[in-house]
Amino acid sequence: MAGFFKSGGKKKSKGGNNRGRVNTSSGGFMNNNDLGKLLIRLCVGGLMLFHGVHKLIHGYGFIAGKLKAAHLPAWLVAGVPMGEVVAPLLIVLGLYTRPAALVEAFLMGMAVWLVHMGQLTSLDQHGGYALELQAFYFFGSIAIFFLGAGRYSVTKGTGPWN
Repeated sequence: MAGFFKSGGKKKSKGGNNRGRVNTSSGGFMNNNDLGKLLIRLCVGGLMLFHGVHKLIHGYGFIAGKLKAAHLPAWLVAGVPMGEVVAPLLIVLGLYTRPAALVEAFLMGMAVWLVHMGQLTSLDQHGGYALELQAFYFFGSIAIFFLGAGRYSVTKGTGPWN
């Protein structure tokens, strides 16, 4: 088991133009960036789907009132299913991952602005940040935007959008 966590030393990778890159992997999963990308996609996209499905079942009309109070057009409420159902599905699948992550991040920014501004500098009853869930979705989506889908995705991480 001790060899499992070893980096395997620094060896030049074999074949091709390695451009000075060093292979520090011993073949284990400890240095698997694509697995990490899959896990963050499943967490951020998968957990957001619960919010989206809940709103599809129970309605999200209350958001139109929040938009109106902010002097924004009520038709923007149509973006809720896009940001809480479609974008998370695309993130989980690894399809148009980067744009979907931006949509989800924008949605979270709007949610904080419209609903949670009073909690922006607050702690909850247990001493945690009151908006930690919103921060998780926002910064997780931004991280997915920068990381891309990885090879454990529908598109195998190819293309500029993944």
